[in-house]
Amino acid sequence: MLQMAVTVLAETRDRRPIKEDARTLIVNAHGGLLKLQVELLTGQPLTLVHEKSGKRERARVVRVEQPSPEYFAVAFEFERPSPDFWPVVFPPDDWGAKPS
Repeated sequence: MLQMAVTVLAETRDRRPIKEDARTLIVNAHGGLLKLQVELLTGQPLTLVHEKSGKRERARVVRVEQPSPEYFAVAFEFERPSPDFWPVVFPPDDWGAKPS
């Protein structure tokens, strides 16, 4: 789990722009999970802006849940893997695997 500040840019159903400052709950090279006040729809495109670096990446919503009346948990995936978007190092898939 990693909480990072990001800005989410998207559109409502009637094409009005949405901009929300949000926090991540989980991140990885392929996407992550956001805590949002606004409800987005599965398949909806969005852009994430990393608050500290200013990097931008396009993504799409893959799942939306409402674990609390106060927020939505929005799972997203980047259009292409973007491990450099987050300021963390992701270990290789076989890291820690012992040869058999």
